[in-house]
Amino acid sequence: MKFYPLSEGSFTIDKTKQFVPFDPLRDVLQDRPTGSLLVEIQPFLVQTDRDLLLLDTGLGFSVDGELQLHQSIRAAGFEPMQVTKVLLTHLHKDHAGGIAVGAGAVRTLSFPQATYYISKAELQFAFEKGAPSYETEELKCLIDHPQVRLMGEQEVIAGYIHAERSGGHCPFHQVFRIEADNQVLFFGGDEAPQLQQMKHRFVAKYDHDGKRAQQLRQQWWELGERDGWSFLFYHDIQHPAWQFSQPGY
Repeated sequence: MKFYPLSEGSFTIDKTKQFVPFDPLRDVLQDRPTGSLLVEIQPFLVQTDRDLLLLDTGLGFSVDGELQLHQSIRAAGFEPMQVTKVLLTHLHKDHAGGIAVGAGAVRTLSFPQATYYISKAELQFAFEKGAPSYETEELKCLIDHPQVRLMGEQEVIAGYIHAERSGGHCPFHQVFRIEADNQVLFFGGDEAPQLQQMKHRFVAKYDHDGKRAQQLRQQWWELGERDGWSFLFYHDIQHPAWQFSQPGY
């Protein structure tokens, strides 16, 4: 297995839920509104012997008329048409912004050869909750789409991708454990977003159930250390990944 971070850049976010670009060479975090968080937006490609997986889809920004995510995939040496599965931890706008392109009734999925794996309960919740966390107009194209697979609490995809509802960051958040080529990749979305949160006990006020998210991080980290997992971090500005040594080495 090989993985490729697809960074869309660094941003600050505050209680308005707006993502404002941040240049560490020019900008000062203290100049942003009180309580602003500094985060990376970083989907991942994972190449296995049978799939090209995309883990979450970024903000959905365009550069020169083309989806930034598509440009990042090409920069990694692939074509968007090669993506076979899109795995979504949840549908907040910074994770689901790149699911589709276009506007209104002509909005189409960004990866026409891929199956999208989404929690059924999360899709329903997104339309109940709405803005500012969910952009429901952009999510309508997922409803009853033949490429969308709506998932339950716990499933195994294609025999090697383990999906499990975790429910810490938002009620129906899910995480993915990918097991192939004697490796394990773990992608925890917003419940395992940064290396520092894995190494230190941290309860986030922005989580639906911060205590549960903290407990899950501790469990995953202990399992990863025991079994030699690699962790992929969606919001870490310095560490896109962390790999434990394989057991027995």
